Amino acid sequence: MNKKQGGVLYAAAEMFDLPADVIAGLPRLELIGTRQLYLERHTGILSYSQERIDANTPIGVLRIGGMNLTLLAMTGEELRVGGTILSVEWVTGAA
Repeated sequence: MNKKQGGVLYAAAEMFDLPADVIAGLPRLELIGTRQLYLERHTGILSYSQERIDANTPIGVLRIGGMNLTLLAMTGEELRVGGTILSVEWVTGAA
């Protein structure tokens, strides 16, 4: 997305009182303690183990680190991870 398109999207979000992340298609994360992570707008799983899950998103790879990690639910755009979550980070060149 170029700078001009981004500005138009944010202006539309403000005008219609919508969250900018929804308009721009940005990923949304919700972390519930250290037990669950909910990710909206992922574009696939790149790697999966009990210690690490790499999820692709429109803006990069989200790496989830922990112990006993499991996919509790997954749809085309939503992902819920359970287990003991110890770290969440954006990485480049993952997989």
